[in-house]
Amino acid sequence: MGISTPFLALVVSIAYIIVSKLIVGKNKKKISETAGENIQIWGLLIIGIIGICSVFFFLDIFNNNVMKWFWLFFLILTLGFQSFLEWKFLKDSKEYVVSLIVLMLGLIYILIFIF
Repeated sequence: MGISTPFLALVVSIAYIIVSKLIVGKNKKKISETAGENIQIWGLLIIGIIGICSVFFFLDIFNNNVMKWFWLFFLILTLGFQSFLEWKFLKDSKEYVVSLIVLMLGLIYILIFIF
């Protein structure tokens, strides 16, 4: 697993910026400007707490196979949740497409470099 895992966050962040500029352009909208702001905050907070607790209390962090699956499911859960909220609350925007493309790029990164 080594050094490729820390680069996952970097790859996902850079991919999100680039894909967002290509697909949405300067007409970006945010969920925080809609009624879904509290749902997004609480949902991502709960996902983050569950992720942190599972890493520290339930998972064997020294087992590479377990951590590979953890990062795979964590990425799917967070970006899937984000894209669902964007689809639900930003109907006239294509922001959810950006999240889905970044999710696929993240999954490809995990499958190539971590698995």
